[in-house]
Amino acid sequence: MERPRPVIECGDVVLRRWRGQRDFSSAHRLIEESVDHLSPWEPWVALHSEENTRGFLAKSGSGWAGGRVYNYGVTEHGTLVGMCQVYRGAEPTGWFMGYWLHPSATGRGIATRATAALISEMFTLPAVRYLEIAHDSANTASAAIPRRLGFTEVRRELAAPPTAPSGTGIEVIWRLYRPAPPAEGAPRP
Repeated sequence: MERPRPVIECGDVVLRRWRGQRDFSSAHRLIEESVDHLSPWEPWVALHSEENTRGFLAKSGSGWAGGRVYNYGVTEHGTLVGMCQVYRGAEPTGWFMGYWLHPSATGRGIATRATAALISEMFTLPAVRYLEIAHDSANTASAAIPRRLGFTEVRRELAAPPTAPSGTGIEVIWRLYRPAPPAEGAPRP
C-alpha cells in the first residue's frame, strides 16, 4: 500500500507525521492553547483532555498503519502551529481533508500552504482520484482555503451531530479532482 511521505516540506512550513506518545506534550499544549479559538467550530474541542490527546495520537498511529488516515503536525520555522489530516471518504478513491491552526498562526497563509502541500502529496498516490474539504457554512475562514486552491463546491448537507456551537449545521463540501496528465506529445507548462 502506498502512503504519503511522513515529512512534507514546503518552504518554511513543514508537515510531520505524529510520532505517537513522543508528541504528546507538544500536541496537548497546541490544543490547550487553541481551545477558545477552535471551540466555536470544532465540537471535539469540548472533550479536550490529556486522555483524549493520548487517544488521538494512538489512533493516528493505527490509522496510518492501516492506510485510513494520515495526521500531521504543521510547523513553521520548526514551531508547531497546527494540525492537518486526510482520511478515507465513502468512496475508495476519495479522501477528506481537514486543518486547523493555533490562533497566533492564522491569517498568514500557513493553512493554505500546508493544505496545498498535502494535496500535492496525496495526488502522487495512484489510488487517490479526488480530495474533499467540508466546513460549516458560517465558517468563512475555512471556506477561503478550498476556494484559493481550486476546489469546486459540490454540495451542501446537514452536518452529522454534534454540530459546532457557532455553526449553522449545514456543511459545505468542496471537491478537487486529480489533475489530468498532459496528453502525449503536448508541451508541458
